[in-house]
Amino acid sequence: MLHANASTDVALTYDDIIFQARNRAYGAFDLRQHYRPTLSRAVGLGVGLFLLGVALPTLYDRFWPKETIANKEIMTQVTLETIKEQPAEKPIEVPPAEKQPAVKTVRNLPLDVLPDADVVEENPPATVEELKDATSGPVTAEGTGDIDVIAAPEATVATVQEKAVEVESKTEAPFVTVEQQPEYPGGMSALINFLGKNLNYPRQAASAGVSGRVFVSFIVNTDGSLTDIQILKGIGFGCDEEALRVMNKMPHWKPGKQSGRAVRVKYNLPIAFTLE
Repeated sequence: MLHANASTDVALTYDDIIFQARNRAYGAFDLRQHYRPTLSRAVGLGVGLFLLGVALPTLYDRFWPKETIANKEIMTQVTLETIKEQPAEKPIEVPPAEKQPAVKTVRNLPLDVLPDADVVEENPPATVEELKDATSGPVTAEGTGDIDVIAAPEATVATVQEKAVEVESKTEAPFVTVEQQPEYPGGMSALINFLGKNLNYPRQAASAGVSGRVFVSFIVNTDGSLTDIQILKGIGFGCDEEALRVMNKMPHWKPGKQSGRAVRVKYNLPIAFTLE
């Protein structure tokens, strides 16, 4: 309960009110009391140091001025030298143009067929004697005589009998694999029929009971003919010779092709000999 004489009490500060019921000896109360004076002194000292730093160069130049280059008189001794003039270059002399040799000419105009009444004998044609040492031209002029006349070479008789040499054309190596393989006319079925009709079983092989396959190698030329027929693997007893006989009897094949062009192809064909 407040008393009537409360106006006579000492006015409490903000810090007194906060720390009224707290321990003031802890240190926070003393710190808050000295905060404002300490802050004021620190701000004043900082502002003073800043102003002193700004004004220090001005004060230094005022009390200790420097001598500038503009206030000093600078004199340098210069020695002038006379520059020698370069000698004038001699103009390049152009050699005179050589006079081209002139050919001696005799006036010899082309002949025009005219009536007898219009013929004028003032310009007769050049004679053979005049053209010996001169050439025909529209006017007669004396030449310098420095031009060498190139004479046509005289024809000589051949001392060695010349003979045409025939150059052998280089045979193209046969292909092993091509885009389009060679084929018997009519296909494989026609080839089997041809072998069945023309192939004879040798008596020696039949008597010995020999059967098997004879592998034949040959080259199909660009015209379809068969060349270089050889036995790669035979079974003997006359079967190899019979296979060669039938191969030589074969008609022309369809040639193999590479890039749309007929080429020589090496082909292997097995021929079977079977006893029935």
